[in-house]
Formats: sequence, structure tokens, C-alpha cells
Amino acid sequence: MSEQHPTVELRVPTEEDAYAWHRLFADPDVMEFQGGAPAELSVYEELTARQRMHDAQLGVCFWTVLDEAGEVIGFTGAQPWPRDWGPVGEIEIGWRLARPYWGKGYVTAAARQALERVREAGIPRVVAMIDDRNARSIAVAERLGMALEETFTLASGNTGRRYALSFG
Repeated sequence: MSEQHPTVELRVPTEEDAYAWHRLFADPDVMEFQGGAPAELSVYEELTARQRMHDAQLGVCFWTVLDEAGEVIGFTGAQPWPRDWGPVGEIEIGWRLARPYWGKGYVTAAARQALERVREAGIPRVVAMIDDRNARSIAVAERLGMALEETFTLASGNTGRRYALSFG
């Protein structure tokens, strides 16, 4: 395996993936910029169900990321922005991986596959909303060719960045 380009597979999340995501993301480091505390299993059950709906309706979702051995290591993909603040009406690209997979190229490889699927689905543009302190995610957005579009203040009082990438 190349450290630069690990092999990953993306699949529509299954009901069982809710359990895997719950286990993998029960790490304070993983959740640092997602509220800090691990989420309840019900959050991931709802999230995986919503992603299956997005895939059926839009052809894109937050896909489960599998490593070379077929093990669930996180998710990446795109969904309609789910909140009533920020880029309402936009398609958000996002990613979250289990801590042991950080810094090895998995998220960039997976996000590049996700962007290709987004482009194939005919979606003209994606945005990424990233906490200004999250240097790893900022680096991923920049490796994907996303451009900084705006900085803003988050509800927490921290600064956030909106990155965007248009296809075409």
C-alpha cells in the first residue's frame, strides 16, 4: 500500500454501519470539532438512514469508507446542508475517519472518489464547512482543490471557513 494513495472503497451505509460509526467515532479526538463528545448510537442510526435516503433521491450521500481489508474506517461524501444556518440549499462534502487512519491519505483518497461520484450525479458545486482550528480538514479541502470562499463565526464563538469547489 502506498502511503500517498491507499486503496479505499465507498458504499452506501448499511444499518450495521451505524454501530461501526458509533464505535469508531467514540474518540474525543475524532469528535473534537463535532461538539467534542461522542454521539449516541441513535444519532448514527438516524444518520445512516438519512444517507440511504439521500443516495436513493440524489445519487450521493455520506458513504461508508472501507480500507483495503474491507473494514469500516469512517465516512465521506456529500449531502444537502442539514442546518438552518450557513450554506442553506448547498451540497456539503464531509469526512470523518477513525483516529488510527489519520495522516495516511485515506480521507483524501476517499474524498476524491466521492467528488467523482458527485460530479457524475450532475451536482455543480460542493461546500465544506470547517472549524478554523481543524488544520487536518483544511489541508484535505486544499488537497481536493477547494477554494476558501468565506470565514464566519460559529455558534461556539470560534471561526469557521467555507471552502467551495465547482465542477465544469
